[in-house]
Amino acid sequence: MDLLSESTHRAQTWLNSAAMDAATKAGIQQLLNHPDPKGLIDSFYKDLEFGTGGLRGIMGVGSNCMNRYTVGAATQGLANYLLKSVTGEIRVAIAYDCRNSSQAFAQITADVFSANGITVYLFPELRPTPLLSFAIRYLKCHSGVVITASHNPKEYNGYKAYWADGAQLVPPHDKNVITEVNSIGGFENIRFKADVSRIHAIGKEVEDAYYREVEKLIPKKDSIQRQANIPLVYSSLHGAGITMVPECLKRLGFRNLGVVEEQQTPDGDFPTVHSPNPEEQSAMELALKQAKAVQAELVMATDPDTDRVGIGIRDDQGAFFLLNGNQAFSLMMWFIMKNLPEADRKTGYIAKTIVTTELVDTIASMLGIACYNTLTGFKYIAELMGQLEGTQKFIAAGEESYGYMVGDFVRDKDAVSACAFFAALAASAKDEGATLYDWLIQMYIDFGFYKEGLVNLVRQGAEGEQEIKRMMEKFRTQPPLKLGGHKTVRMLDYKSRIEKDLITGKETQIQLPASDVLQFYTADGSKISVRPSGTEPKIKFYISVHTKLPSKKEFERIDQELDQKIAQLSKEIAG
Repeated sequence: MDLLSESTHRAQTWLNSAAMDAATKAGIQQLLNHPDPKGLIDSFYKDLEFGTGGLRGIMGVGSNCMNRYTVGAATQGLANYLLKSVTGEIRVAIAYDCRNSSQAFAQITADVFSANGITVYLFPELRPTPLLSFAIRYLKCHSGVVITASHNPKEYNGYKAYWADGAQLVPPHDKNVITEVNSIGGFENIRFKADVSRIHAIGKEVEDAYYREVEKLIPKKDSIQRQANIPLVYSSLHGAGITMVPECLKRLGFRNLGVVEEQQTPDGDFPTVHSPNPEEQSAMELALKQAKAVQAELVMATDPDTDRVGIGIRDDQGAFFLLNGNQAFSLMMWFIMKNLPEADRKTGYIAKTIVTTELVDTIASMLGIACYNTLTGFKYIAELMGQLEGTQKFIAAGEESYGYMVGDFVRDKDAVSACAFFAALAASAKDEGATLYDWLIQMYIDFGFYKEGLVNLVRQGAEGEQEIKRMMEKFRTQPPLKLGGHKTVRMLDYKSRIEKDLITGKETQIQLPASDVLQFYTADGSKISVRPSGTEPKIKFYISVHTKLPSKKEFERIDQELDQKIAQLSKEIAG
């Protein structure tokens, strides 16, 4: 069956459902009647599936969109799985961010769970994703859901499902939930009628408990006391971070936080930014402008659900620039690891993803601390934490896409605590008569100058998805023989779980679950990773190069050389 026929069949099934409301039926009919079938295909060519970030899609009519029925079906499927997996009273927690329809989707989720006899704990107002992860464990829930599309554009929304450990669903739970969703049989089998007696509001005591956990882990508290008035600037980018980040910093003792007023009101239309993504310079402009005016030591901006944070600092000329996720993560890990008690160095470990800078591996190795690599997605880091619980102490983790986590009280990316640690980092540097820029350069001198680049190729809709699949297959079957003027010497195919020495032909098994990721290493140590995004219609190319940095005075020259190398590799691999 071709895409149009398949899409039409799905649309007719929806249209003929007795459970479908009139507005949705009108929207489906409009798609069916439109002379251009693209809208119909994009809306109905497939069902939304759990990826690295759960359920995520454009809000609208259709099986491939976020709406009352896809949210209801996901919740009914999760409820069915819980009812089969858990004995006794089942408890779930629900949170939502600032996006349009987030509160409505959260209420639908609560209604469906309660209608299935499940006890629901619902945040009465928007709150950050990490607080949902914390609440699941604190309230001893079996599962949880947060309604968010993270940093995606305003047209998107999403549904992140969590298990009892406070982590996003991993195999087999994610696939089992999908099986349950596909087995529902029709929308009339979704129990939308709430049992309001089972829905309870989550109180302030959960947040208070969270703040206490953050405070326990912050190193160099004496530096914060002495540097309490260092100027800091924060923007919530219209998201949920405004509800917790300023309060968290205040409780730690920071007294001079400037909040970007134009972006502090939660708003799903994100009126001051094209995209609420702290990875993008444009999203950070207002925060950087305010930081320049007050000569701040640190700029922080969090995405809508507050699981990621962008960081800006000043160079030695006083000009502000943004750290990329690898730089920020490396600085944070260096700060945390060098301040660890000796006992924690011996028994503790940090974790990162396979596409994140290997500078952190190098720092950990030189400081005698274990460092583990996982597949992309914090759910895999959380899965590792569960496997090592009781045998090794978890210290911290992160990934290149601006997600960080310290301590095991949250099992997902946590920008609230990350802001606290970056502020503590700035205070500690100031207390020693240095800046974060000084520390960045010193880290490169001590451990090697690693630099990374990222290329995103966006390919929208059903045609785009097929094109991305063809690109991955070509890289897999025809690996580049040379990149950046150097031979490609190793290829890691995480889908087949085979690492191949391209010089000798020797193959070894990769000790990670299968995933559609390819990595190529060149003779000079450069690393190129290729993977389709699990949450957006794009294919990603991660470029990593490194060399030695003999002294600070050579930083600019070597920095430019590495930039040129990244540009050349990007051109060759991504076109």
